Amino acid sequence: MKLQKSEGRYAAALISPALIVVFGIIVAPILATLVYSVVNNNMLSSQYGQFMGLHFYIKALTSGDFWPDLGRTLYYTIFSTVIETFGGLLIALLLNEKFPGVKFLRGIIIIPWAIPTVVNGSLWKLIFNGEYGVLNAILTKLHLFATYQSWLGDPKTAMNVVIAADAWKMTPLAVIFFLAALQGFDRATYEAAMVDGASVFRRFFSLTLPNLKPTILIIVVMRTVEKFKAFDIFYLMTRGGPADATKTLMYDTYLEAFTNLNYSDAATYAYLIALIVALLTLLYVNIMKRGDEE
Repeated sequence: MKLQKSEGRYAAALISPALIVVFGIIVAPILATLVYSVVNNNMLSSQYGQFMGLHFYIKALTSGDFWPDLGRTLYYTIFSTVIETFGGLLIALLLNEKFPGVKFLRGIIIIPWAIPTVVNGSLWKLIFNGEYGVLNAILTKLHLFATYQSWLGDPKTAMNVVIAADAWKMTPLAVIFFLAALQGFDRATYEAAMVDGASVFRRFFSLTLPNLKPTILIIVVMRTVEKFKAFDIFYLMTRGGPADATKTLMYDTYLEAFTNLNYSDAATYAYLIALIVALLTLLYVNIMKRGDEE
């Protein structure tokens, strides 16, 4: 008994520094943000320090910014996640085959993902620049456009440009996940299906896709969380413009906190984002479960 107690104390002593770090970096900010969302911490408010209950949540949900911001966030999340998931799957299927140079391609495919977001955003901002961008130069040389286009200055194209930049960087991560899953499949099963005369599409939908469902779920959930948290690429490329065309919930959270000094409003936005992500995750899991049952 004494030995067990001493071992328990020794274990507690070993993990206590990690627990303190976790509490200080994760738990304490979460609790502080929750307090901010129900207690007025807006620096310029005459009600500073007063308990407000659900006031800030009602204010956010009834404001003229929240729902348009949510719509733009969902647009960005859906399209970029679909591109990265399907694009990553197609590239992984290609790299899973045997052909000359495949090992080299597997090695360099991760390079875009390894590039820092600051570099990625700056790079694509230069490519899509309306005055001296490389894309405009190529398109005009090919006579596809008569004049240079202001891709980032047009509300109709700005969000799609950000999606393209983000997809270029993050698709390789999906490729690595899918390729790792494909490498673990039993080759004998595929060879038997080929002997039985199963076509490429039949093998994909009957064997490959069902085995990839857990990987797809992981990628979709991970990317959804990251999309709702995305701020840096918008700040680097568009600053939420033009005409709020790329102003997402997270970018509005930043504006409320650091531009307007409305800390309670920003905390409320942060918790609403977390709630939406949690609901979407539950939706993804239920869809996957129904698919397995069918």
